[in-house]
Amino acid sequence: MENEVIDLRSDTLTLPTPEMKHAMNNAVLGDDVYHEDPTVNQLEEKVAAMFGREAALFCPTGTMTNQLAIKVHTKPGDEVICDQLSHVYLYEGGGIAMNAFSSVRTLAGDYGKLSAAMVRDAINNPNDIHQPITRLVVLENTTNKGGGSIYNFDEIKRIKTICKDHGLILHLDGARLFNALTETSETPKDYGEVFDSISICLSKGLGCPVGSVLIGSSVFIKQARRARKAMGGGWRQAGGLAAAGIYALDNHISQLKNDHFRAKKVGELLMTYTDIISLYPVETNIVIGVLPENIEAVTFVAKMKENNILCSPFGKNLVRFVTHLDFTDSHLDVLESKLKLYNTSRIL
Repeated sequence: MENEVIDLRSDTLTLPTPEMKHAMNNAVLGDDVYHEDPTVNQLEEKVAAMFGREAALFCPTGTMTNQLAIKVHTKPGDEVICDQLSHVYLYEGGGIAMNAFSSVRTLAGDYGKLSAAMVRDAINNPNDIHQPITRLVVLENTTNKGGGSIYNFDEIKRIKTICKDHGLILHLDGARLFNALTETSETPKDYGEVFDSISICLSKGLGCPVGSVLIGSSVFIKQARRARKAMGGGWRQAGGLAAAGIYALDNHISQLKNDHFRAKKVGELLMTYTDIISLYPVETNIVIGVLPENIEAVTFVAKMKENNILCSPFGKNLVRFVTHLDFTDSHLDVLESKLKLYNTSRIL
């Protein structure tokens, strides 16, 4: 136990289960650039049907699906509204500027969540030639930098009304959307009715090795497929990866609730045994701890690593822990034992 590493840096760290590997090994393959990989086609059709939309596009990463959506929805010089903590702004390599040549209006929301009033007040006057034309609103659910916070769906619908009234497009970065859906009464089709496009990730909580899916109208997906090719994202015999996605959608969504339960337990342990003085609200599988001003996150993370506990600095005095498919109840017990040992040599 002493040498066992508890890795809570991200839910992208999961490995395929034996059952998922079996599905991957037995996938029927073809050439996806020619639309001839039957398993990729099956995944895309399955996801489109789940969300009640016409089409979907399987891609390597959520960054690619988000960036494809922004590129297709905007023209150079247009403006994108998003939260200042959003993944599309902070963690996609400046892709909005590089790929879409668009301006960005960042807003200070509530744990990464925007309100309809905020969106309304940020829309530029289309007749003012000094300002970029507001074209696209991007929401993120759940919010990564907001600690896995979940949008109120009624607020999303109000934002949609604002977008519709002003001729704006609404995209969802739904990298952890299934985490949100596990905790609320909405369905994928509810989201499909509100958003013009949606990106979902298969390689986080759902436990796939690779892959995200972009969802929307058939015209939009046709344009996104062309843009994906230009970005070098056309792949060939990808059916093995698609089979992992199909298996995850059929078998792993129901297990997300366990991740959320364990995240709350992780939060309780951190508050009991470490220098963390407060937590962001723990709604799903992300735990963000706040450290005192005199303890920097990098110092805390290094101290955790000495105890074989891996986490991530998430700001000068913020640290992130993320539960996932490979973090079990037994790992939770090991974590508690390690944190008790850490408690004897705390930084303060």
